[in-house]
Amino acid sequence: MQPMNDATPARPPVAVRKPSSVTHHGITVADDYAWLRDPGYPEVTDKEVLEHLAAENAWFEARMAPHQGTIDALFKEMRGRIKEADKSVPQKDGDFLYWIEFEEGAEYKKWWRRPVGAPDDGSADQLILDEPALAAGKEYFRLGAISTTKDGRLLAYSVDDNGSERFTARIKDIASGEHLPDEIPGTLSSLIWVAGDKGLIYSLANEQWRTDNARLHWLGQPAAEDIELYHEDDEGFRVSASLSANEQWVIISAGDHETSEVRLVPAENPLADQILIRPREKGVEYDIDEHEGTLFIHANDTHENFRIATAAIERPGEWTTLIEGTDEFYLTGFELFRDFYIVEGRLNGLDRLEIRYYDNLARVEPIEFPEASYTAGTGNNPEYEQTVIRVSYESMISPASTYDYHVAERRLELLKVQEIPSGYDRSLYTTERLEIAARDGTAIPVSVMYRKDRAGSGPLHLYGYGAYGIAIPPGFSTTRLSLVDRGFAYAIAHIRGGDDLGRRWYKAGKLESRVNTFTDFVDVAKGLIDRGLTEAGRISISGGSAGGELMGAVINSDPALWGAVVAHVPFVDVLATMLDASLPLTPGEWPEWGNPIEDHAAFELIQSYSPYDNVRAQAYPPLLVTAGLNDPRVTYWEPAKWVARLREMKTDGNELLLKTNMGAGHGGKSGRFESLKETAEEFAFILWQMGIEA
Repeated sequence: MQPMNDATPARPPVAVRKPSSVTHHGITVADDYAWLRDPGYPEVTDKEVLEHLAAENAWFEARMAPHQGTIDALFKEMRGRIKEADKSVPQKDGDFLYWIEFEEGAEYKKWWRRPVGAPDDGSADQLILDEPALAAGKEYFRLGAISTTKDGRLLAYSVDDNGSERFTARIKDIASGEHLPDEIPGTLSSLIWVAGDKGLIYSLANEQWRTDNARLHWLGQPAAEDIELYHEDDEGFRVSASLSANEQWVIISAGDHETSEVRLVPAENPLADQILIRPREKGVEYDIDEHEGTLFIHANDTHENFRIATAAIERPGEWTTLIEGTDEFYLTGFELFRDFYIVEGRLNGLDRLEIRYYDNLARVEPIEFPEASYTAGTGNNPEYEQTVIRVSYESMISPASTYDYHVAERRLELLKVQEIPSGYDRSLYTTERLEIAARDGTAIPVSVMYRKDRAGSGPLHLYGYGAYGIAIPPGFSTTRLSLVDRGFAYAIAHIRGGDDLGRRWYKAGKLESRVNTFTDFVDVAKGLIDRGLTEAGRISISGGSAGGELMGAVINSDPALWGAVVAHVPFVDVLATMLDASLPLTPGEWPEWGNPIEDHAAFELIQSYSPYDNVRAQAYPPLLVTAGLNDPRVTYWEPAKWVARLREMKTDGNELLLKTNMGAGHGGKSGRFESLKETAEEFAFILWQMGIEA
């Protein structure tokens, strides 16, 4: 932030209005700010566009500059809760133990290993990848995939250094530290070693940022000669590849948000004929793994909460139910090991892990956890013959913990608890899981935490997402404490559109039911007021991407409820984006939102809630909006257009700020401290607008 001076803008920028419109289904939609989309995108070079974004950034800096002391104080306390010199618990994979480590002050981590059985005194430690060195001098850095060969000699990894999510893959000789000549630009995938470590399977992002392929790179050969193993012709589908648990098969998966199709090919011979498991059928999703000639299939063909079935690999389409789907237990997946397998799911919205056995179907051993509200899952378990399972656990008031679960003994062994150097006393806080009735009578779960000494009604921060069947778990956050310790309650609304309570919960917030997501969020806020936890106008809210769409919808419908709003990379121009099939995500998104190009009803429904299309002349709450110039998911012009229209239409004098990261993408700035600075800015804005002393 720069101090105020003669160059500091005195008023917010006003975007020029340039009449433009499109017509679909006989309906004309005007868009005076369509010019903010650079016609050369993804290259953004238009001078007028860049000048407008720079003016918005200058206004953001000018308005936040007087609060730099608050930002600095928040950043200092947030950073004080992070153990700067930290490392993960080593995990065995083949002949080595692997772990990651942050050094004091480092933005990025280092990847280490040592031979199994070597002394733990540092003498045998090998640095296999140095992220700080790779990120040196770069405004943005993100490691994508990372994968070692079975013999441990080579390391494949991929890097994005501008936020565009197009990664360049390289291969390193670990012993010498030298890079091989092999280089594959434009990847967007995992990196899978095959054929005795001679080949690498990956996917390229096409011009529309879609992975419609699985490709094979032979070590030492030019990338231009790589072989396409599979190509997907449906523009809405994405392709990915993975290894089976026993590493004998490459699993090539294609799918969108509601349909999938899977093929197998031997890992030792990736050019062999592929085995199609089951031809795609609209609305049927499935994923698979293999154990001793038997396929295990996780599918929603007989129940929306999925079942687990098996099939002989010789007859891959003949599925026999192993675990029935039920309304109560949402089966989210499974992991196969040599002697047992793990079933993962959610029971009444809470994570559940079950150990099951191939030779005894009746033997079910759930892993028990101590709290009534928590999130838990399997961690890094790379070996097929493991007898001890790495498990992660946390709750809204319990820091992240790493356990080993000893399967034979049915015993959890605590290995590590997230350390908070500045101090954390769990006994000062409490957490609740509430149910609040939506306007249609549906009970919406809400996870809440606050200090026990919080007196009566006070400020409350409400977070929501509600899309793509993504559940928001009641996990731990050190940054959240900066609000809670200032008297806020912090609530997560598990609204429809996520799959917190199963697949039916997801379906009840998509397509023709999309509006439920928005009304659920509003009704949760009103229910929290009714319970005496807060008051109208004392609620701050935040959400990103599809959660930013949620922010836009609820400030249109119920602006007076909110005291401050933060919308990160918000998907707010829903109608225009879903009408543009050339954009990276659009065809694959139609199963989520509807196809307004072909479906008149979908057009009218999206138009009725799309935040940009429903801005109107009314008072709006204080609003901070972020964007990323290189964001391929929510393109920068969506938040820029939205802010421009809000400036034109709103009738209040409340703050409206837009910050565009000019060298970053969907996730904002990279690095653990640089991203923390953005959180400090967000919280400083909230405290400022809520009138709360920092």
